[in-house]
Amino acid sequence: METETRGSRRVNKRIVIALGGNALGLNFQDQMAAAGRAAKIIAGLVRDGYEVVVSHGNGPQVGMIDRAMGMLAAEEPDLAQAPLSVCVAMTQGYIGYDLQNFLREELLRMGIDKPVTSLVTQVVVDRSDEAFANPTKPIGRFMDREEAAAWERRGCRVIEDSGRGYRRVVPSPKPVDIVEIETIRSLLDCGQVVVACGGGGIPVVREGCSLRGVSAVIDKDFASARLARMIGADYLVILTAVERVAVNYAKPDQRWLSRISVEEARAYIAQGQFAPGSMLPKVEAAVEFASSLPGRRALITLLEKAGEGLKGETGTVICA
Repeated sequence: METETRGSRRVNKRIVIALGGNALGLNFQDQMAAAGRAAKIIAGLVRDGYEVVVSHGNGPQVGMIDRAMGMLAAEEPDLAQAPLSVCVAMTQGYIGYDLQNFLREELLRMGIDKPVTSLVTQVVVDRSDEAFANPTKPIGRFMDREEAAAWERRGCRVIEDSGRGYRRVVPSPKPVDIVEIETIRSLLDCGQVVVACGGGGIPVVREGCSLRGVSAVIDKDFASARLARMIGADYLVILTAVERVAVNYAKPDQRWLSRISVEEARAYIAQGQFAPGSMLPKVEAAVEFASSLPGRRALITLLEKAGEGLKGETGTVICA
């Protein structure tokens, strides 16, 4: 259930920062360096007075783990293939571990003694979501056509991804609820920085009193929008590979967008201006959050420009 948390104790602006999985690198070494860079920017926002929750993608990482677990199961017949939901949980653990430690370190360097907690987070989805019949979420690394064909022979769906190569795709149902939302709220109210809903959250369905993992990867931008709504955030910050969103992208009449209304964004979506699996879910998630209550805004920009974007100096801002 979505609730507001803007009581008398709330003074600072509350923001959810959604880090892209691709921005965190394709291996452990790259991820360490990328998490360190991200921590410097995020710690600066904490220093500026924002209440911060960080979410992150895991497309490359969950694909890497799924592939590795599959290879292990093939070599060791007694070991079952780890479910995709478990692979998502693994990415939450090791990406969250890096982010919380780097954030704590950067905050201490700034003279800020503030706890940072990464939370294993389950996100409820609807088992009847049409996404299960139409997998669209790219995971894992890019492949050439020969390797992609080998995955197809194993029964996996593979698509060509924005001219960069082929990737495996899995179901990406929409988030319905966040199981640990009260814990996230409590940590924020205690003054902590929270890393939550990593990789879009571990996808689960409710079965009576039980939560059952399902084979899917939730889009981190939609999960971040749901998280931002449920904690009463003021801003959803979606960080990506470009400083601003563009219409007529890569065409002679390309135009960068600085500030647009929810209605304008919906019109651009209807025109097919944004690439599925790339900018489209980011804009859709931004619209979902910005339209949920008056005064809420969403920002899409580069990690390095997050602070400037929150001041209105750059990025694409979507508001009601």
